[in-house]
Amino acid sequence: MAGSPPASRATLARHATGRERHPFVSLLAMVAVVLGVVGTSAVGLLAFQVWDAANSLSANAVVIGQDQELPPSLGAIEGGVNLLVVGTDSCEGANATLSGACQNGDTDGERNDVTMLVHISDEPRRVTVVSFPRDMVVPIPACPTEDGSGYYSAMSAQMLNASYMYGGLPCTVLTVQQLIGEEIDFAAAIRWTGVINMSDAIGGVDVCVSGDVSDPHTGLSLTAGTHTLEGVQALQFLRMRHGIGDGSDLGRISNQQQFMSSMVRKLQSDSVLANPSVLFNLAGTAISQVQQQQLVLSQSLANPTLMVQIAMAVKDVPYEDIVFVQYPTAYSEGYSRVLPVTDAAEVLFAAIRDNKPLTLTGEASQGYGVEVTGEAAQPTPDPDATATPSPDAGGGEAGGSGADTPAEAAPEERVDLPSNIAGQTAAQTTCTVPQY
Repeated sequence: MAGSPPASRATLARHATGRERHPFVSLLAMVAVVLGVVGTSAVGLLAFQVWDAANSLSANAVVIGQDQELPPSLGAIEGGVNLLVVGTDSCEGANATLSGACQNGDTDGERNDVTMLVHISDEPRRVTVVSFPRDMVVPIPACPTEDGSGYYSAMSAQMLNASYMYGGLPCTVLTVQQLIGEEIDFAAAIRWTGVINMSDAIGGVDVCVSGDVSDPHTGLSLTAGTHTLEGVQALQFLRMRHGIGDGSDLGRISNQQQFMSSMVRKLQSDSVLANPSVLFNLAGTAISQVQQQQLVLSQSLANPTLMVQIAMAVKDVPYEDIVFVQYPTAYSEGYSRVLPVTDAAEVLFAAIRDNKPLTLTGEASQGYGVEVTGEAAQPTPDPDATATPSPDAGGGEAGGSGADTPAEAAPEERVDLPSNIAGQTAAQTTCTVPQY
């Protein structure tokens, strides 16, 4: 075991207090950003009225760093935040029936099958979701042991999805943190049954397939066209890679990005992120997933008020500024693994750090998993559903009376991302492509 923890990294953004934040290790789905964000925001709204819910969250939280100081009002997250969302392949309990590998005994611990970093910028608000391929070979740093008595030894080259098995959520965060050279503020991990229950609570997500697809490994078969998926089918779609694109994890990532992009559009168009009464209906499900240990939160995230503030901060972000990208990679010799392409990644994270609008120049999928089919119209905000009360008062408008109208801002300089960074925006509609 190593005798000391990893050194701290530079941050993408700082809170206005200037307080030092420590390195540490989620949605949504989320196996995706929105499941994480929406699920936790729902918990927060209920906790305004049922504060013993906060005790449930804290009791099951992973200790990974200092508590964050609360912003003064809902949606007033200052300095931007980084949220790591992890979907794991647990074989515990009901999860075992959802995987042939679990039933065949072909497993080796619980791994981070999906790993996504969600960055929510300071004003002007932007959201960037970076997906990391599970079979990307990276160094794994010294990770704290479960009892906090020491550290597991660092490893120079392992698949990213081994980090959760090696040291749980804290180890996955430390691994991603070392890779990108930035600190992560909050984290959450969701198991398969948690994804099913949360997708049921959200009410399904529309997805598109350009031709008939079938994946014998997940058991999902879909005919060409648009389908509304929830429950087990939603999980199968998020896990599917056989039968689409080139059959790789890179194609699966773009499939997940289609799902998340569609979910964002649904949540904004239905005013879910801005409507406390709708979020209230999701709260019971989210709390139960934490209590049943299907959703694990970092201690820094297990503050109900802060959860609401994070969710409210993204409710009005334009579709074009919600960008889903894959961390850039290149195939290793033999094409069995992928390796990080750090020079392209540096362009991405520099733009995120400087809060610059991003322009995608590459394909929608590095694994040929989806194709762009059109653009979605931004919904008109509902003024009755977008009020952001202060956490202390529980009501009223945030940020003053709104009497002063700000001058129109000059167009911002956009950053063209390298063409080897695949992805899409929430403004783009995409369809999953059958395996060629």
